[in-house]
Amino acid sequence: MRPGAGFLAAARGAVPVRVNGDGASLPEPGGGRVREGSGGRLRALDGLRLLAALMVAAYHYGGRDGDVSRAWGASPRHEFPHLSAAFAYGCLGVQIFFVISGFVICMSGWGRPLRSFAASRAARLYPAYWAAIVLVTLVFALPWVTYRTVSASDTLVNLTMLQQPAGAERVLGVCWTLWAEVRFYALFALCVVLPGATRRRVVLFCAVWTLMTVITTASHVEFLRVVFMPEYASFFIGGVGLYLVHRFGNDAVAWGIVAVSFLLGQHYAVAGLWHPPNPHYFSYRSPYVIIAVLALGYAAVAAVATGRTGWANWRWLPFAGALTYPFYLVHEHLGWVVIGALHRGLGVPSYAAFALTVLVMLALAWALHRWVERRFTPVLRRSLAGDAASAGVRGRGAAAGPH
Repeated sequence: MRPGAGFLAAARGAVPVRVNGDGASLPEPGGGRVREGSGGRLRALDGLRLLAALMVAAYHYGGRDGDVSRAWGASPRHEFPHLSAAFAYGCLGVQIFFVISGFVICMSGWGRPLRSFAASRAARLYPAYWAAIVLVTLVFALPWVTYRTVSASDTLVNLTMLQQPAGAERVLGVCWTLWAEVRFYALFALCVVLPGATRRRVVLFCAVWTLMTVITTASHVEFLRVVFMPEYASFFIGGVGLYLVHRFGNDAVAWGIVAVSFLLGQHYAVAGLWHPPNPHYFSYRSPYVIIAVLALGYAAVAAVATGRTGWANWRWLPFAGALTYPFYLVHEHLGWVVIGALHRGLGVPSYAAFALTVLVMLALAWALHRWVERRFTPVLRRSLAGDAASAGVRGRGAAAGPH
């Protein structure tokens, strides 16, 4: 998001803990899972994931120029004169995805063997991703569709999810967030999951990664930038810090991690997304609004972490969360085709075409979840982790993601 981008996550309930001398967590005698809602899920995270995905969709459909202008037949500024400036902030849904991903990956990786963790991540990401690659390639190959996908060679590279470092063109515009997610998973797996998660080790991981982000920025070394991704690392770290708050309670060190991650993260977000008023840009983004949107995203995840979202216990939230990742994957490129068919082909007014396109993409996401994820994710997980290991973790959290 989870692109998943990480792009994106069903979170398992935390276990009441006490902390031993070296920071390792031990189950409290007689303690069970703390369930928020039912089924051990933090249901509010599912709602936040979908909200972040809809923010990104609003940005792609009405908050920028480019290929979507061909779909509308004009710039979205003309189609949505009163909302396009607000839609331009929807890109910040990616940063909120990354915060949620940090929370969920720390939760799902705690106490899990490396092979099981890796199998879970791969099984969660790849089936819907492969299906989205195939769908976009086939739709863009239709003779009446004006968009064209990448070469056959680059399409095959895209199946690995490593197209960016390999220098291949992307089939899915949003897959750059998945490359960020994969790097986060790798760092977390090597530094936390492999040696075994403890509070002390996770705190050290957050501290060292934070230090490396600013060193990378100061050094201008490309290798360090690729590994430590300073533009996005702070958001993952903030989510990890919020999970420490969720697991261990109101802890000054954990809140310090969250605070530092927000202060650094808003700096990188403003530096990357703000510009002075300029007619050559699609819209003017205020630095104050960027900071405010990020603050609201952090506050929402913090509310989940501190147990203030028990009221958000609606049964449809897990279903909404399940749609988020496939929706995120397909909404941009296939949304262009639907917008063009509805607005230019059938003459549907802009706002109605916008809403209908979102609904069509949600329906397609449901189909991908029902016929691809639910069928192939468990099979791939068992194949990679082994039947016994997979059975031990079945039902645990899924990736966040832009995923």
